[in-house]
Amino acid sequence: MAPTLTSLNPAFGPPAGFNSVVITGSGFANVGPISVLFGTTATTFTIDSNTQLTAIVPPGTGTVNVTVQVLLDGTSNPLPYTYGALVPALTSLNPASGSAAGGTTVVLTGTNLTGVTSVSFGGTSATSFTVNSATQITAVTPAHVAGAVQVTVTAPGGTSNGVTFTYIAVPTLASAVPNSGPPVGGTVVVLTGTGLTGTTAVSFGATPAPLFTVNSDTQITVLTPAHTAGAVQVTATTPGGTSNGVTFTYISGLLPVNVGTASTFAVLGAATVTNGGATAITGDLGVSPGTAVTGFPPGTVTSGTIHAGDATAAQAHTDLQTAYLDAVGRIPTGFVLTDLGGQTLTSGVYKAVAGIGLTGTVTLDGQGDPSAVFIFQAGTTLITGANSAVNLVNGATAANVFWQVGSSATLGADTDLAGTVLAFTSVTVSAGTTADGRILALNGAVTLDTNTITRP
Repeated sequence: MAPTLTSLNPAFGPPAGFNSVVITGSGFANVGPISVLFGTTATTFTIDSNTQLTAIVPPGTGTVNVTVQVLLDGTSNPLPYTYGALVPALTSLNPASGSAAGGTTVVLTGTNLTGVTSVSFGGTSATSFTVNSATQITAVTPAHVAGAVQVTVTAPGGTSNGVTFTYIAVPTLASAVPNSGPPVGGTVVVLTGTGLTGTTAVSFGATPAPLFTVNSDTQITVLTPAHTAGAVQVTATTPGGTSNGVTFTYISGLLPVNVGTASTFAVLGAATVTNGGATAITGDLGVSPGTAVTGFPPGTVTSGTIHAGDATAAQAHTDLQTAYLDAVGRIPTGFVLTDLGGQTLTSGVYKAVAGIGLTGTVTLDGQGDPSAVFIFQAGTTLITGANSAVNLVNGATAANVFWQVGSSATLGADTDLAGTVLAFTSVTVSAGTTADGRILALNGAVTLDTNTITRP
């Protein structure tokens, strides 16, 4: 019976010959006189086993058929051998995508890969590669801009066809709102950035978030995990890599009311904003869903913009609704039974079933803590008498004082207020009153008269 050939390794070589080729098949041992031919040229060989021969290639050119002949039994089937280097070819790669930052390990499969001298990803050389066999290469991707590129390999025989690898942009984070919450976790945070589609994990420090939703390529809503108090970096991970970090601070104790995008506003009304004198506003001024802003001039707005019913004001109004509900829902730590005048209060949530009045001066003592928070909950109105004042001492700041008002707020003439007023209905600010804070009306009008209002 004639021998059978199944493979040559390698199936190519230099025209000068004298390199070794392993021939596999069957019927090589215990037979009559045997010879190995490259084309019509016989060559020397050794019989390794019944299924393997090792032959020395004679000089030659082009492609020839390799056969094994056994006297009286016949000649084997032919296998092609090529003098000169073969052009490599690629058929697939795995994975077919990875981070634009590079560093992805990719397995390339194909043919004629022995002797490959370079691997290219869209014209950029692979960081490293290893030729595993004539049919497989392992390569590490270089950094590259996001998008699809052609991967090619080059060997002495030429450059292969290309197979597609897609670089995925590394995600970025720009902000976390709110950027603080309690150590117990459970705070709903909105992350904004780019390249967030396909996010597989969100981490607060080294702690993974228990729940998150990818709203769009630029936004994720996430629930904070429990964590010890202090600042951590929040990151998002996608197939494109892990983002930069944005800061979220776990704060023990009372947290400030998060007013969202309304934080840029010194004055925000729902129906109208009217002014009757030389009022000076530092910060944004706006109205939504109403559109009427009157009295500017003579009033002035510095370090801010007037937003009359535009998208910015609409979003601020939406965030004001959320902030108002937050303030209403805080658990009281104390109750206001009389006028606040003459009292000294420390950080806490102070609730009045009816209205809150202020005649004279109330002192808010931060006790050396610049993050001390003061929240006042008025069941109905907030009314300050003429020449009343809020005095901040020992680190207390206007940014952490909040006046939640169940109906309307009226600030008497020449009042010196500190903090953010969140009124369910309207706010009237009498002549000469100054506010280091915000005047925000959820459903009604804001009326001003020769005031100075500075966003904290």
